[in-house]
Amino acid sequence: MSSTHEACAEESESVLFKTIGWISAGLGAVALGLFVGRELRIRYKFNRRTPYDFYAHSGDEDDVDFGLGI
Repeated sequence: MSSTHEACAEESESVLFKTIGWISAGLGAVALGLFVGRELRIRYKFNRRTPYDFYAHSGDEDDVDFGLGI
């Protein structure tokens, strides 16, 4: 009787380790996908630059009090 109990315990441990392994592999795949997607997006945006992107404040607007002597 103890041999069947030990076999059942080993099987449940095996299932637990397999489950943990699959979850770890899935999280690793998600992390890799996020990293690769981020890199591809950065490269895409870098290749689609306009001449105005080379200036430090190309999209900023001047403040209202600029040049009013305040």
